[in-house]
Amino acid sequence: MIGVYSYSKYFGCTGWRLGVIAVARENIFDEFINAHPEDIQQVLEKRYLAMTPTPREIKFIDRIVADSRDVALNHTAGLSLPQQVMMMLFGLVEMMDEAKVYQKACMEICERRFRATVEGMGIEVEPREYYDRYYGIIDFEFWLRKYIGEDVVDWVKENIHPLDIAFKLAEDHGIVLLNGSGFQAPGWSARVSFANLDDDAYTAIGRAVRAVARGYVQSYRAANGLPVQP
Repeated sequence: MIGVYSYSKYFGCTGWRLGVIAVARENIFDEFINAHPEDIQQVLEKRYLAMTPTPREIKFIDRIVADSRDVALNHTAGLSLPQQVMMMLFGLVEMMDEAKVYQKACMEICERRFRATVEGMGIEVEPREYYDRYYGIIDFEFWLRKYIGEDVVDWVKENIHPLDIAFKLAEDHGIVLLNGSGFQAPGWSARVSFANLDDDAYTAIGRAVRAVARGYVQSYRAANGLPVQP
C-alpha cells in the first residue's frame, strides 16, 4: 500500500507543490524491484549510479524522490526548509482547528471567485453537488450552442482554431488561461483556477471570456452578411 497526500489543494497554496508519499519500511515495491531479472537490474543500476556506488540498495521511496528530478538533479530534490515549515504549520492548524475555520474560509473564497466569474460572463449556471469550485472549465462550444445556436458553433469550429481562445484572452485582455484540452476537457474550452488571483480578477476574466465569445458571434454574422450588433 502507498499513501499520497497533497497539501497544496487542501490548504489553497497552489504552486507550492507540497505533499507527502508514504510506504511501509517493508513493502512489495522494493520486493518487486529486487526481483527484476539481471538485464533490468543493470539498466536500473546505470540510471541511479550517479547517486550512490550501490544503486541496487536504493529503496523505492528514494527512487521516487530521485525520479522527481530526473535523477541527475537528485541533489535538489525534496522540500526546502521554508516548505517544510509551511507543511508543519498547515499540519498543526489541521490538528487544532476542530471547527475547520481555515478550510471553510478557503471554500468561501473559491465560491466567491466562481460566482464572480459566472456573473462576469453574464450566464446562469448551477454547479453540481460535488463540484469543488477549485478549477473551472469554460466550454465555449457548449455555451455558444445554448445561447446562440448550432449554426454559430459549426461556423466557429470550421473557421477558428480552438487555441485562438487562449491567444485572444492573452493578446486582447492580458489574461492567461490554459486550453482545456490539456486537462482532458473539451477542445473548445479554457481552464481557470479560482485559487490564486485576487477576487476582482475573476470578474475581469468572466467579462473577457464573454468578449471573446461575442467576437466569434460577430465574426460569424459578418461572414454571413448579417447585421453586426453594436
